[in-house]
This record gives sequence, structure tokens and C-alpha cells, in this order.
Amino acid sequence: MLRSRTKIYNIVKESRRLASTQEVLQQTCLYNFHVKNGGKMVPFAGWSMPVQYNDLGIIQSHHHTRNNASLFDVSHMLQFKIHGKDRVKCLEELVVADIAAMPANSGGLSLFMNDQGGIRDDCIINNVGDHLYVVSNAGCAHKIRPLVEAHIANRRSELDVALEFLEENSLLAVQGPKAAESLQHGVTIDLSQLKFMNGQTTDVFGVAGCRVTRCGYTGEDGFEISIPSAKIEHVAESLLSQGDVKLAGLGARDTLRLEAGLCLYGNDIDEDTTPVEATLLWTVGKRRRAAADFPGASIVKAHIKNKPSRKRVGLISTGPPARGHTPVLDSDSNAVGEVTSGCPSPSVQKNIAMAYVPLALSKIGTKLKLKRGKKETECEVVKMPFHPTNYYFELVR
Repeated sequence: MLRSRTKIYNIVKESRRLASTQEVLQQTCLYNFHVKNGGKMVPFAGWSMPVQYNDLGIIQSHHHTRNNASLFDVSHMLQFKIHGKDRVKCLEELVVADIAAMPANSGGLSLFMNDQGGIRDDCIINNVGDHLYVVSNAGCAHKIRPLVEAHIANRRSELDVALEFLEENSLLAVQGPKAAESLQHGVTIDLSQLKFMNGQTTDVFGVAGCRVTRCGYTGEDGFEISIPSAKIEHVAESLLSQGDVKLAGLGARDTLRLEAGLCLYGNDIDEDTTPVEATLLWTVGKRRRAAADFPGASIVKAHIKNKPSRKRVGLISTGPPARGHTPVLDSDSNAVGEVTSGCPSPSVQKNIAMAYVPLALSKIGTKLKLKRGKKETECEVVKMPFHPTNYYFELVR
């Protein structure tokens, strides 16, 4: 039963594909902790990660996150800092964000770009004040790390800039409507004063020097906490001692992020996808757009002016749930695109998916079809997110 349930999620299919190509999997500092707590470990982006736990199935874990709070180990993500007075200028040469306009202790989603206007990776950039703190995807570490290293090495003769990878830090995400209440017991800062995408450096359950950022990948309120690895298990256990927090794995993380309409790199965005096609143009700062001073800017600006030929859309479908690479057909059964992510939605109680389709077929309400073998099932373009997000934008007065 456990095997058949986890099979229905894309994350497991991807882990099996990776298992055939990965000989040695990396382990986070919480690997033994996951196993001890009943984690079902699977390969993911070169790491051994929990897909779910014995006490909660993926669907139950998904609902627990939406209603309470869940703790995710995201220590496989690449964390680094950029120091020096020219740190903003240097990083802006690789990404689309207007970092210069970020107030201290704020941040946001940005994109590493290639010269063809494609997305090398998505990342979160935080202006800590005296340095920049960046978190990017584990699956792209093999290219982002050398990219940043080479760029900073090449610019060091002209710019005051230095790079520091956080080799000794791990990363936890506590997500859900009770995340703030649970974390508040372990910090001295007032979390009600910390808005979405803002952060502070503080003690967390007695551990000094942790970076707490109000963000996450579930569509719920929550926090990502960068913690010295030697203390990661202590912080994890402290959070779990709060009655409403339970461990969650990659399975729930995938269904939660898809309901929130969030892209998974390698599925929904890649080196051949522009921010305009992916409906991520909002990540490109207005100043950066005008200056056209990031890699691939001319192609991105051409897409803005002339419109791209395709666009990422949300779909709700009938029949079996759509999977990645499922062909999308128009009303005359002509192939017009394909699904990039899809699953049965635990919250919406419908089959949801994201896909790229021609711009002319991207309007909300457009009727399309999905092809599964010889069968065709109906689907409709809908507005994303599929489930309302609950990011914490307003300060409590």
C-alpha cells in the first residue's frame, strides 16, 4: 500500500530515474535522524532524502502542513554568501534581481540567466546588510557553484568581492499556519514583525548565528533557517517538541508547491525557458529591464515586446492525473504542448498540472485535451495558484 501510494507522485518517479545515474548519494547531517524517525529515503538531485515518514502518508502530511506546521530538511540546497563593497554589482551581472533596491534584511526570488535568455537556476537572494546570502537548488549546484566561483575570480581584479560557501551550515524549513507560533518559542525576535521574504540573524533554541528567513516552497506561511550543522538535530528536535509540528518529506513538498503554482527547476523551467515564457517576468527588476545588463537581456526584452510563442499555464483535468511530458492537444486533437508537472491535488480534490502551450491557447477558460496512449481526456486552462497562498505580507499592529 505504501509503495502504491508513493508511486502516484512525480517526485518518486524522478527519484527512480536519478537512482539509475547516481552511484554515490550525498547525505545531509540529518540522514540518521530521518531513518530513526521512519523516513523513507529516496535519491533526489544526488542526495538521499526522505520522501515521507511512517507516521504520515504523503496526503496526510500535505494536509498537516496546510492546517498545522511541518518540518522539512532542505539542507541539500546550495548556500553561499557574497562579501565586499562591490558584492551587489558583481552578483547582478549573473541574475535579474534589482539587488541594489533591496532594503537590509529583505530578499526575493531571482533567476541566474544564460546568454540565450534561458534560466540557469532560480534562487533566493537576501540582503543581510554587510553581505548577500543566496540559496539555490541542489540539482543545479554542479553548474551554479563553478559559475559563481569563476565569475567572482574573474572580477576580483576590478571589484572588491569575495565568495563564501556555507559548508558547515544546514537548512530547515518549517511551513504552515502554526509555523510562526512554533518557532517563536525558540527565538528572541518578534516574528510578527518579520514579513514575507524578510530575515534576521538570531539565536534559535539557544543556537547562535542562525539566519531566519520568512519564506518557503509550500504556499503557506513559514521560515527557512540556516543553522550550524553541528546543532541541526537539536533545532529539529526542539521544533518537533512543539505539539503541532511534524516531519514532512519530498512527496508533500511537491504536491504543496504545485498547488501553489511554484516552479520546480528541471521540470517547469530550464536553460531553454525564458522568464517571460515561464510567467516569471516579475522577478526581473524594472531597473534591470531598462538597463538590459543581465545575461540574455536582449532575448528577454524581445519576448516582452513581441510576446513569446508559448506560455506556462495551469490546467485542471478529468480522468487519470497528468504526468510530466503528457502531450497537450488542442480541440482538434493536434499536439500543442506538454505537461511539465502534474498530480492529484489533496487540497483542491482535482487533477492539477502545469504545461507550456501556445500563447493563443493560454487564456483562462481555454478547453484543451491531454493524450494518454490512445485516449484523450479533457482539461481546462485555469488561473494559478490552484490553492490560495498564505504568505505573511502584513505586519501585525
